[in-house]
Amino acid sequence: MLGSASMSLLFVVFMVFYILSSAIKILKEYERGVVFRLGRVIPIRGPGLVLIWPIIDKLVKVSLRTVTMDVPPQDIITKDNITVKVNAVIYFRPIDPIKAITEVEDFYYATSQIAQTTLRSILGQSQLDDLLAKRDELNAELQKVIDIQTEPWGVKVSAVEVKNVDLPPEMLRAIAKQAEAERERRAKIIHAEGEFQASQKLADAAKIISSEPATLQLRFLQTLTEIATEKNSTIIFPVPIDIIKHFMERVEKK
Repeated sequence: MLGSASMSLLFVVFMVFYILSSAIKILKEYERGVVFRLGRVIPIRGPGLVLIWPIIDKLVKVSLRTVTMDVPPQDIITKDNITVKVNAVIYFRPIDPIKAITEVEDFYYATSQIAQTTLRSILGQSQLDDLLAKRDELNAELQKVIDIQTEPWGVKVSAVEVKNVDLPPEMLRAIAKQAEAERERRAKIIHAEGEFQASQKLADAAKIISSEPATLQLRFLQTLTEIATEKNSTIIFPVPIDIIKHFMERVEKK
């Protein structure tokens, strides 16, 4: 009799412990509980201490924290028929736990698949130059399109960032040649602008010298100071053209 009573007491203690452990749930601050009572959804529970009916209720925890998910590299053919491999990262979080559980089987997997297909679709409509230069605009468009598709699931996509764009080797060589040609073009333009500005300054100087002939002699003397050095034994002395012209006129008269 004593053994049967002990076994019964142990069984009762075990059942009480099992019921309490099944009935008491603790949800963290960033978690919410979606409770199904006899298969039907009841209002969201949590955070903190949550009591449910064992067997009758089933609780599914949903984290409200932002999820950072890598989008695997995708082979994309751009609008100008160039094959590139692009990967990205997507930031999202569930804002409606009930929809995230009832509207889609696995909202993590579904969001990942939507991100991959949208990445191929949007970037496939862009040219390579836009993909390299207009990254912010493409990121905004990707975020908008993916967010519209995940909204019925209660998932909010906050940002999408294209991480790497891997180009084929032959395209890298072509881009390098294009960049080199662009640099040469800019160098020629800068050189031409310098020549144009120099010619303008020379024209202004010629006007000043023509109005004051003595300035030409001063310019000659300044040039001598630039040519002469300590170890230079050559002496250059400019002869005014007016003096030479006077002697030439006398020779012609004879």
